Amino acid sequence: MPAGLHTASADEVQALCARLLQFNQQATGLSFDDTAVHLVWRDAHGQLRAGLLGEVCASWLNIHVLWVDPDLRGQGIGATLLAAAETQARQLGAIGAALDTFDWQAEAFYRAQGYAEFGRLHDCPPGHQRIYLQRRFAT
Repeated sequence: MPAGLHTASADEVQALCARLLQFNQQATGLSFDDTAVHLVWRDAHGQLRAGLLGEVCASWLNIHVLWVDPDLRGQGIGATLLAAAETQARQLGAIGAALDTFDWQAEAFYRAQGYAEFGRLHDCPPGHQRIYLQRRFAT
């Protein structure tokens, strides 16, 4: 590595994120604090079978993970998780939701839930596409 360049420690990662957060808040006057939106769905035996992980930041719900076990797909569990997360996000002041998915994952599902594409990264990974989707909430 070039002189002065090092792999960041966990403490340095936190410090850098705090500095960026402070800069963003000063530049916009808005809060960029993340508020977690983490939901799970358990079956009748208490087993984890589906879930959604995201956070509200800068007035948007950012969805990072939405997973439903394959044998439960098509039963409305994913749509229920998504709707519940959007409701929670609206209560936290979110104006919309954004996420990304790969071309072999759930693009059609998200479109059916009212999400629209706003970007596409080709060859991510090579031979595939990463699709960025958003949905503004009704006012």
